[in-house]
Amino acid sequence: MSTGSGAASAPAPDGHDDPTAPDTPRTSRTSMFASLKVRNYRLFFMGQVVSNIGTWMQRIAQDWLVLSLTGSSAAVGITTALQFLPMLLFGLYGGVLVDRLRKRPTLLFTQSAMALTALFLAALTLTGHVQVWHVYVAAFAMGLATVVDNPARQSFVSELVGRDQLQNAVSLNSANFQSARLVGPAVAGLMITGVGTGWAFLANGLSFVAPLSCLLLMRARDLHAVQRAPRGKGQLREGLHYVAGRPELIWTITLVGFIGTFGFNFPVFLSAFADDVFDAGAGAYSLFNTLMAVGSLAGALLAARRGTARLRVLIAAAVAFGALEIVAATAPGLWLFALLMIPIGVFSMTVNVTANTSIQMSTDPAMRGRVMALYMMVFLGGSPVGAPIVGWVTDTYGARVGFAAGGAVAATAAIVIGLVLARVGNLRLSVGWHRGHPQVRFVPRERREELAPAA
Repeated sequence: MSTGSGAASAPAPDGHDDPTAPDTPRTSRTSMFASLKVRNYRLFFMGQVVSNIGTWMQRIAQDWLVLSLTGSSAAVGITTALQFLPMLLFGLYGGVLVDRLRKRPTLLFTQSAMALTALFLAALTLTGHVQVWHVYVAAFAMGLATVVDNPARQSFVSELVGRDQLQNAVSLNSANFQSARLVGPAVAGLMITGVGTGWAFLANGLSFVAPLSCLLLMRARDLHAVQRAPRGKGQLREGLHYVAGRPELIWTITLVGFIGTFGFNFPVFLSAFADDVFDAGAGAYSLFNTLMAVGSLAGALLAARRGTARLRVLIAAAVAFGALEIVAATAPGLWLFALLMIPIGVFSMTVNVTANTSIQMSTDPAMRGRVMALYMMVFLGGSPVGAPIVGWVTDTYGARVGFAAGGAVAATAAIVIGLVLARVGNLRLSVGWHRGHPQVRFVPRERREELAPAA
C-alpha cells in the first residue's frame, strides 16, 4: 500500500478506479456482503446499525420540534444549516487532524461527544424548558463533532477491510445507514405522536453505547496499517493541490456539492409537503422519509454488487435524481408523492455511493483524510448555504416550487459536469445497441469507427 503524500505516489487508476475511464459493456461483480467476513468491519457495522437508528430518530424529532416551535420551514432550514455549518467552516482542518491521528481513538472521542449532545437536548425537551435556540445550539455542537467524526469514519473503512473490498464496505455502510432510515423515522413518528420528541433524543443518546462498545472490542492487530501524516506546515494546502490536480476528484466533488446544496435538502422539502401541501402531520413526514429509505437501501445494495464506479453511472443517476424531484414536485396527491420517494432514494444513493467510492479508490491513503474531509465539507457543508435559500423559496413560493427548483439545479449540474468530464477524458457519448438492447456510454474519441452503433 502506497504511503506517499503526493499525486505521484497515489494508486495508479485503472479501468475500475477512474471515473473518467471509458465505459465498457462488462462490469465486475462481487458478493453483496463480502466485507462482513472481516471481524473488525462486522463489529463496526453492527455498532453503526444501532447508532444510525438513533440518529434518524433525532433527525425527524429535531425537524418536527423546530417546526412545532416556530411554524416556519425557514427555521427548519436554519437548523439544518447550523448542523452542517461547522463542516463548511472547519471541514478541511478536520481532515488534516484525521490524517495525523489514529482513527479508532478519534472515533471513540467524537462518538462520545455526539452522545452527550443528544442527551443534553433530551434533558431540555423532557423537562419542558426547550426553546428553538437550544435546538440551534445542539445542532451546531453536533456539527462540530461531525467535522472530525465524518472523515475519520470514512477513512477508517479502508483500515478495516483494505483496498480490495473498499467499494463493497462503502456500499454496505450506506445500506446500513438507509436500513436504519427505515426504522428510525417510523419509531420517531410513533414517539412524537405518543410520548413526545424528548424521548427520541434520549434514545439517540443511549444508542451511542453500541458503536463505542464495538470500537473497544476491535482487534488492533487486524487493522490494515496506514502511515499517518506527520505534523507539519502546509498540509491543508497540500491536500487542496492534490485534489486540484486530479479532474476525476475535483469535478466529482463539484457535482456532489451542487446536489448536496440544492437537491438533498429533504428536511425542508418533505416537512413542508407534509404540513403545508397535504396537511397530514408528522405521520406523513415519517412516511416520506421511510419510503425514501426503502429506495436508498435498494440503491446501496445494488451498488454493493457493482465492482466499478463509473462516469456514466454517476452522471446518469444525478440526472435521473434531479428529474424525479421535478416530477414529484408536481404530484397531485399524497400517495403518488410518497411512492416517488422510492426511486428518488435509489438514485440519490447511487450518486452518493458512486462518488464516495470513486474518490476513495483514486486517493492515496496518506491523503484520504483530507480528501474525504473536502468531499464531506462540500457535500454536507453546502447545506448551510442551500438550506436557508430553499427554505426561503419554499416559504415564499410554496413547497412545489422549492422542490422543483432543487431538482432542476441538480439535473443541470450533472449534465454540464458530465460534458466537462467527457471533454477532459477525451471521450464522446456513444448511443447504440449491445446484444439487442439500447446502450448509452462514453467512449474514446479515437474509437469512433470501431464502436459505431450496430445496424
